[in-house]
Amino acid sequence: MIRVGILGSGFIADCYADSLLDVREAVLAGNTSRDADKARAFAERWNSPLWTTDPAELCADPSIDLVVIALPNEAHLEAVRIAAAAGKAIVCTKPLARTGAEAAEILRIVEEAGVWHGYAESSVFSPNIEQAHRMAAAGGIGDLLTMRAREAHSGPHAAHFWDAETAGGGALLDMGCHTVESARHFFGKDNRVVEAFAWGATLRHADKTTGEDTAVALLKFERGQLAIIEASWAEQGGMQLRHEFSGSAGRLVTDTSVSPVWGFITKPVGYLVEKADVDTGWVHPVPEETRAYGFSQQMRHFVQRFAAGETPIETFEDGWTVNCILDACYRSMRSGTWEKVLVAR
Repeated sequence: MIRVGILGSGFIADCYADSLLDVREAVLAGNTSRDADKARAFAERWNSPLWTTDPAELCADPSIDLVVIALPNEAHLEAVRIAAAAGKAIVCTKPLARTGAEAAEILRIVEEAGVWHGYAESSVFSPNIEQAHRMAAAGGIGDLLTMRAREAHSGPHAAHFWDAETAGGGALLDMGCHTVESARHFFGKDNRVVEAFAWGATLRHADKTTGEDTAVALLKFERGQLAIIEASWAEQGGMQLRHEFSGSAGRLVTDTSVSPVWGFITKPVGYLVEKADVDTGWVHPVPEETRAYGFSQQMRHFVQRFAAGETPIETFEDGWTVNCILDACYRSMRSGTWEKVLVAR
């Protein structure tokens, strides 16, 4: 039984705690929050036997095997440093870091400590994406030529995302990291993204953020394929999670936000879906969100690979590569030209 400690007590920490319920080889063994009341409430909500306000205390506890970092972007580096110093295996939520340089430092820390590490990029584990990936890998649409992916909603629910200077960026960093890694997953990680062109602007939330709330990026791959990435905090009407893959002999479409349950309601019925803008009228609840979005499958993969002493399909090296690609996108936003992706450490 792998004993998991979660650093954090917010929305994403809840997602990871929920996903552990689907992993029979693991159990939640501890959690942290800077706020004692929140740490205690999280422990009670998820039946965690140990809670603390000190990440170092949790990481040093001999009963913890694997540490999951579910903290704001700016806290990832220090959390990795603490967990690696304690010799713990580490899973870190997306994005790995705020910049490629910061991600390179995180990768250096775990490599020098010799600890196992996994990059928690849920999009490549979602059932819809995984089914499409199997079909594409089997040659169902011939040679994959282009990918268009869109993730959009009306804005983050956590305040720390709105502080672009501290968080490292806006919508592109927050959500584009998902679709960048989806593109790498489909086109092949040995097929490097060599150039990026991007546009970003603050269209709707200028009163909340200095970062972009809307962005589009084009990623050019070494073998000539193209990925088009769209990310937005300015779109109302709930979550949008869509991928379109075009091949030489067909195409595939996934839409994780499309639900088998939908309807028109006149009275609120409680929680419907993440980022829902309304609780009456036409609604599209997503049943079992942590499974629909790939959190459960992701956590099961990490726990099983760690238990077997095997490298997961998503590591901190992947997180670092994604940060380097996003760095090129942000440089392109400023320059207005294609920018080369720089991945040297």
